[in-house]
Amino acid sequence: MLVFFRVIKFAWQDMWRNMSLSIMTLLILILMLLSVNTLFVIRVLTNTATTMVKQQIDVSIFFNSTSTPSQISSVVHYVNSFQEVATSTFMDKGQVLAKFRQHYKNNKDIISSLDQLGTNPLGATLIVQTKDPADYQKIITALNAPEYKNIVEAKTFGDTEQAIKKIDSITTQVEHFSFALTIFFGIIAFLIIFNAIRIAIYTQRVEISIKKLVGATNWFVRGPYLVESFIFSVFSVAIAYGLVLVISHFLDIYITATFGQSAFLTSYFQSNILWLVGIQFLVVLVLTMFSSLLAIRRHLKV
Repeated sequence: MLVFFRVIKFAWQDMWRNMSLSIMTLLILILMLLSVNTLFVIRVLTNTATTMVKQQIDVSIFFNSTSTPSQISSVVHYVNSFQEVATSTFMDKGQVLAKFRQHYKNNKDIISSLDQLGTNPLGATLIVQTKDPADYQKIITALNAPEYKNIVEAKTFGDTEQAIKKIDSITTQVEHFSFALTIFFGIIAFLIIFNAIRIAIYTQRVEISIKKLVGATNWFVRGPYLVESFIFSVFSVAIAYGLVLVISHFLDIYITATFGQSAFLTSYFQSNILWLVGIQFLVVLVLTMFSSLLAIRRHLKV
């Protein structure tokens, strides 16, 4: 225990005597963590936006106005039998006509044309949403069968298919970009921290030599720098997470209007605090400890 307390004492002394380097190392770690958390924010916002768009995508199946109720019922039952279907909404001819009139209520020409026809020219409609947008193609392919040719008039899948492909493409690109940027920040942070710690150790090379000459073990010499790594990790993660919460609270004012959820980012970080803080702390701890061990290695040979 005496050796352990001495190691902690030397660690605080080293940090105090090299205050400028300690502050610089801490700032680098905080900036790295803020960069990583920025990537988390981008990914969360992208995934949420993508999910919202996917939830708004559906396929409308328009039935011929001449289709009988039994024919329509058989198609509706067939579509609902797919495990991929999440929800489906059926509107009969009367409901479709009422919706059409409501939509064009300010267009007198269209309304008057409907009145002159005297009959309902519109057919029933089935609106389908699947669990995954990629499942729409399976349903559309199934409805292209010859027996449904005279029952189903049209399917609005052309534009939807392109939208799905664009969404999937954007999501994949964002994920790849976030992963590459995280690795980039990690490499830059490692190089900067390694050099900062190496400078700090270099300024104490004489003391390290004296410790070795009087019989100090390699781990006793390494100990203060490992303790410093732990201290840097604790303070950098705590400060960075506090700044993230403050910034998130500020950004929530603008994000709420888009996603319709109050305190969106703040709630995300608070609900995932253990996972986010734990992972970031372990990453920073491993990074700083590895940098310390690598930087001090050459000075242990006396």
